[in-house]
Order: sequence, then C-alpha cells, then structure tokens
Amino acid sequence: MSHPPEDDRTVLSTAGMPAPQTGHTHGRAHALPAGTRLGEFDIADVLGEGGFGIVYLAYDSSLERQVALKEYMPSFAARTTEAHVSVKSVQNADSFEAGLRSFINEARMLAQFDHPSLVKVYRFWEANGTAYMVMPYYRGPTLKQALKERTAAPDEAWLKALLAPLLEALDVIHQHHCYHRDIAPDNILMLDEGRPLLLDFGAARRAIGGMNQAFTVILKQNYAPIEQYAEMPGMSQGAWTDLYALASVVHFAIDGQAPPTAVTRMLSDPYVPLATRYAGRYSQGFLEAIDRALAFRPENRPQSVADMRALLDFDQAAHEGTRHRPAAPVATPAPDAPAVAPARRRGPLVAASGVLLLGAAGLFAYLNREPPQRAAAAPPAAPVVASSAAETAGTPPPAASTASAAAPFDPVAALDAVLAGASQERKVTVEVAKKRVQIDRDRLGFSIRASHPGYVYVQMVDTARGGFYQLFPNGRDNKNRIAAGEVLTLPRRPWLVEAAGPPGTDHFVVIVSDSPRDFSAAGLAPGEPFPAFALARAAGLQGAYTGATPLFAGVPACTAAPCPAAYGASAFAIEEFSK
Repeated sequence: MSHPPEDDRTVLSTAGMPAPQTGHTHGRAHALPAGTRLGEFDIADVLGEGGFGIVYLAYDSSLERQVALKEYMPSFAARTTEAHVSVKSVQNADSFEAGLRSFINEARMLAQFDHPSLVKVYRFWEANGTAYMVMPYYRGPTLKQALKERTAAPDEAWLKALLAPLLEALDVIHQHHCYHRDIAPDNILMLDEGRPLLLDFGAARRAIGGMNQAFTVILKQNYAPIEQYAEMPGMSQGAWTDLYALASVVHFAIDGQAPPTAVTRMLSDPYVPLATRYAGRYSQGFLEAIDRALAFRPENRPQSVADMRALLDFDQAAHEGTRHRPAAPVATPAPDAPAVAPARRRGPLVAASGVLLLGAAGLFAYLNREPPQRAAAAPPAAPVVASSAAETAGTPPPAASTASAAAPFDPVAALDAVLAGASQERKVTVEVAKKRVQIDRDRLGFSIRASHPGYVYVQMVDTARGGFYQLFPNGRDNKNRIAAGEVLTLPRRPWLVEAAGPPGTDHFVVIVSDSPRDFSAAGLAPGEPFPAFALARAAGLQGAYTGATPLFAGVPACTAAPCPAAYGASAFAIEEFSK
C-alpha cells in the first residue's frame, strides 16, 4: 500500500539549518530558483517538497522578515516558463483545478483563525496559473521526530501539556464546523519554545486523491477513524473524527506504535485498551479517556472537545485565559467612501430587459429584512460561551455578555464550512465563464458538472459580505436536477444576472446533493427571485447550533425513506470591477 509523502507539510524546518543565500541554486527540478521574486517576497531556498506543493524559505522585503511561502505544485504539473505552472496532461485538468480550489479554500479558512497552536496565514493569492500562501517561518522538529529522539515514552504531565493547546486549537476550528481530518505525529510541529503547532489540513491532497487515487493514499491509515474511509449510515464525520486522530497520536507517544487501522477493527477488533496494557504507568482516568476517544464507532467517542476535556479532568479555569477565538472579518465601507454612493443607489433587485441587476450594497437591507410573519420568532444572537467540564456535567455556565462574547458572523466562513462538510467521493467541478466581470456591462455565468446525479443548490455571498442568499433554485427557476456527467449552465434565461457592484469579490458554493435539501432550519426565507439568509437571524442560529453537519448545508428532505444525506460541493469566486 502506498502512503502520502511525509514532507507535504506546511513548514519543515529544523534548528541549525544553514542560512540560505540569495542566488543559491538548490537543484530541485520543479522548484523556483533562489532569487525569484513573487510580489514582495524573494525566494531564498526550499524547505520541503511533496507531491502537492513546495514550501520555500522567503524574505518579505516590505516587512523585512523571513517567512515560509507555500506554492501549489502537484506532481502532475510542470512549469511552462520560469514561474508559470500548468497541468502536464488534459486528463489531470479536473484534478489540478480541484486541488487548486481546495488549496485556496484552506488558506482562506486558516487566515480566519488566530490561535498559537494553529498555522497563521499572512496572505494568499493566485498567479502564474497556481496559488501561494505565506505563513510565519516556524522552527522545530515534528512531534514524530521529537518522540523518536526521546529515550523513554513521555509521562502523563508531558502528554497533557501537549494535549491542552491542541484541544483548544481544535475547539477553535470546530466552533466554525471545520474539521482537520489529517492529524498525525508528522503533522504537529514542536516549536522551539515547546508549543505544539497543528500543521495544514492537507485539503489539496484530499481533493486530488479523492478524484484519482485510492483512499489508502489520502488517509493517514493508522490515525483515521472508520468514517473517513467511506460514507456509512450513522457514521458521519465530526469533532469525534479529529478526537480519534488526536488520541491515536497519544497512543503512538505511549506505545511507540499507532493503533490498528480502522478497517482491521471492523469484524474482530484487535485493539487492546491502553488502560489494560499501561495500568500503573499512567493514571487510570487518563488512559480510559484516550481509549474512549479511540472507540471504533463514532457514537461511542466523546462528541466534542468539551467532552474530551471533561474525560481528561482538565482544570478548565486554568485554560480560560488562553482560549482564542477565530478573528472573522467584518465588512466595513472604505474610509474615503460615503455609506451609500448617491450615483449608484438603486433598488435591491431591478429587472432591465429581463436581466437581474445585483448590487451588493443595495441588497443589504433587502436580504437582511425579516419577513413579517417571522420577525417575532427570530431568536436573538446567542453568546459564545466556552464549554467546560461543569457544563458537560449539567452545571449552567456563567452568564456572558453577547456584546463581549459573541464571535462575529462571517457568511464566507459559513460557505467554507459547507465546503468542508462535503463528501470527498462526490466530485463537483465548476467552470466560470469570466472570473472578472465589469460592473454594468458583464453578466455572471458558470457551468456545473457532477460525478453523481442529484439536486443542485448555489449559495452566494456578495461583494460587501452584506448579502447571503440562495442563487439557485430561486423564485423563477426551481428545476435543479442534474445527471451524472451532465453540464448545467447557469444562470438561465429567466434570471440572467448582470454585475452591479460595488467592486469586490462574490463568493459561491455549489452543492450537489443526493437528496433534495431543506434550509429552513438555517433561516432561509423566501424572496423574489432569490431566497435569503438574513444575516442577523443567521448569526443567531449559528451561535446556537450544536449539530455535527454544517448548518447552512441544510438537511436532506425526502418523502420516503431512505433519504441519503451526502452531498458534494465546490467553491468559486467572481471579481466585480468598475471601469
């Protein structure tokens, strides 16, 4: 069986590495030569090269600091010029595009989060036929390397000091219904100051592997639970998936070996509990907590980070001061622009010769209005309160101010969560007619193809992040079935859409679901022609939501059983610019 290359990590850095010199030729066939300039970044050397990307040491000339710069460069791509990247064969074009979109989505997601045990993304962009992300230059060995250098297994205090920040980091991403799904000892960096850093999510690897490779290639087999191998009834992925992988890391640290692969545990489970094998060397409660997280069936594991903390008997009060929440961007008008430009003020939806004009700023009030019959029922925005052992045990948490505790709601992050919750087996590809459209001149257009038959849903967040709505199906077109391999071109004639500004980027997610989906629990309200998620209501629902699947992906809605819940998804963006 083949395994993913272990050097496809965000940053590979070791103390004592010789200082790179500008102009040095590193001799990597596919890597950019030292001295190459990308924007304000000068390539100095190669830190790591895997099957899906290359990580460079670079110098940020604007801020005068060293950084790590990661380039999307799958093994089936090549350089047509010194910097430009293109696919070697048209047979791999879909895989290249899927990996590129996943690379960008991963960078966008990581850029939202701010926690000392999560990789920080300074910026990302597309150029030269590929994409790049820039991160801090982290120094230190991987956890796998650090454990190999030890003469004995770490004690319980050391392991708990490792687990505490990693659990906090997972809690941050889980709060946004994002899951890592690639935790392993070689994906945790031990920084010089002793802090563990959870490395990249491997989104591009999974996207490409799911299209043209076996699952054994795209999974860390001894660390992936059974629900990551295939869609199974009652075995969806969630927080418990990451907790299984993290517990497998602890198993590796204690035992020197990872647990048996999940597939070998299906019929006759060979797993012998740590609480049996290592009794007396570690506390019984600690070993039982790790064994519980390694349960074969998802429902038998702790269901959240709070549950895992309670099992480990962590002192929650000691960690409350170090908890970090993701910093979600908030849309604000440019400082030199009026709140509403009088020359561009127009209704939220204007029909002009059969073409719909979508003005992002003008849609804000329209898309956030509450329907009269629902206004009184809309729940208030729920405060975000840190979960604790006491809360798990049934003791009410202390009251928190909504203004100070509630994380701002970002609809683009909601789209990212929908994408992250999609089945890797169901492939959805989107071809955009024009990735840059001129305001008051061009129309939006894109084509959808799916590997499986289903029902198509298109969600959109406008340029100002003030409108979050369902573009398709809508009040004028509800024929959203698609056959496997069929190309569906949208928008169709009843609802052709013209770019109407303001300048910025429209974000889209396409869902192709095995079953029809119902979005009413996510607050989708009827509209003409586009149903909308009113942002105030969406924020309240998201704050109170505790489900395992992304809220804004909806739920399957069938008239008869069975009703498959799986869906595939793809994301894309269109930039609107003025003359």
